[in-house]
Amino acid sequence: MNLRWVVGAASLLAAIGAPAAQAFTPPRSSVLLNKQFAQTSFLHMGPPADPSAPLTEQYGEGSRKYRRTVYTHDQWVKHRSSDRFVNNLRTLFQSGIYKQVGREVFLTVSIAVSVCVWNALVGGYQDFSGAMHDPVIQESWAMKVGLPMEAFNLLSPSLGLLLVFRTNSSYNRWDEARKFWGLNINHTRDLNRMATAWYGNQSEWDGTEFMEKAYPHYKVPIDPIERQYLLGQVSLMTWAFVRSMKRHLSPPEEDENDFVSEIKSRLAPEQADALIGATHRPNRALYDLSVAIEKLPMHFVRKNAINVNLSIFEDTLGGSERLLSSPVPLFYSRHTARFLASWLLLLPLGLYEPFANSWNHAMMIPATAFISVCLFGIEELATQLEEPFTILPMQGFCDKIRVNCDEIVSWAGHGKDKEEAEARALEVERSYEHVAKLQGAARALEVERSYEQVAELQSAQLKEEVNKLENRIKRRSSLKDRLSPVGGQVQRALS
Repeated sequence: MNLRWVVGAASLLAAIGAPAAQAFTPPRSSVLLNKQFAQTSFLHMGPPADPSAPLTEQYGEGSRKYRRTVYTHDQWVKHRSSDRFVNNLRTLFQSGIYKQVGREVFLTVSIAVSVCVWNALVGGYQDFSGAMHDPVIQESWAMKVGLPMEAFNLLSPSLGLLLVFRTNSSYNRWDEARKFWGLNINHTRDLNRMATAWYGNQSEWDGTEFMEKAYPHYKVPIDPIERQYLLGQVSLMTWAFVRSMKRHLSPPEEDENDFVSEIKSRLAPEQADALIGATHRPNRALYDLSVAIEKLPMHFVRKNAINVNLSIFEDTLGGSERLLSSPVPLFYSRHTARFLASWLLLLPLGLYEPFANSWNHAMMIPATAFISVCLFGIEELATQLEEPFTILPMQGFCDKIRVNCDEIVSWAGHGKDKEEAEARALEVERSYEHVAKLQGAARALEVERSYEQVAELQSAQLKEEVNKLENRIKRRSSLKDRLSPVGGQVQRALS
């Protein structure tokens, strides 16, 4: 009965462990990203193809960069293929997880072999022909070793709960890290989409008059060259942030040189030097992105909507730093490892009697190896998943973000922006022409009115002169009339 329980438990653990192991054994023929995204040699989906590669690159810490999996439709078809069981069994001895726990499995198998040999020496053994032989060691102190299987039966549920919690907590950490980068991808697209669509739109949503009255609102002429530069800066600083975040979460020896090279190749020298020399590079990149957004000609309400994405970037960055700096509590993971190691190292003592029907109890050796591979493999999977950033394809995410953002800011409204800019420029030009015509007409009218005023003034002056002349004539006539009698008297006196 105990033997059946052990075999059933081993089968169940193997069924549980195989899918988990497959998650770390991606197809060799897979393609990580499109060629336009691939930028570094760290974007592979399997162990190195070169058989002469050192063992440290084939499994263990050095193999983590080959586990950065990104699936496409072809990989999903292969993933759910009916041949997946055969393929997984065929690559059983190529699994890096199983190679990683090889020393632990070897130790448990060695104990199982030692138990079989010792008990055969002190309790008798059966040769290949089936004949039984007396013990080789017949001293009084020489006794067969073993433990009751009931002890392992009682501890199995507790060990299972510990392993389940350990694996689930590690997977949740990986899933949370992947969601953080999913948010980065989504909101980088969102940020650049809004910046591109709202560029130059300065509508007065709140009634505030911050534009001169010379132009109707949202009719400000757009300079295509300036637009291309400012939106290009937004796209560039967006990529610089996610690339800095990737470097911030990656080992320096793996990514520092590539990071410096990529930043210097894309950013202006002063921007690149400031970013590379910053103590906290993602924060510096976010600051540069904020400055680039602030330079965009648009209403401040729209700028506020764009800046909401930067707060989300801060959250994803802070969450990633939390995962990187805070592992599963060490006392929990250490106790689980110690419990598991003790249980498996003592397991051969419990399996000796259940395999009494096999030749010299020898079947307990492969059973011990199988159970050890499954259980040690589960614990190894949890340990590998606990720190997710060196197995996430962050470089692929950064390259994808770069291509998407550059494409979005290059749309220019699919040609509408250029037409709109030309129409606005023509409208402004016509406005200036219209103003000039009105000003010319006003000046002509003013001159005409000036001429009329001059003519009226001249007419008034002429009338005044005529009146003066008439008055003079009248005065002379009156004086002549008054002098006429006097003249007659003088003439008579002279005569």
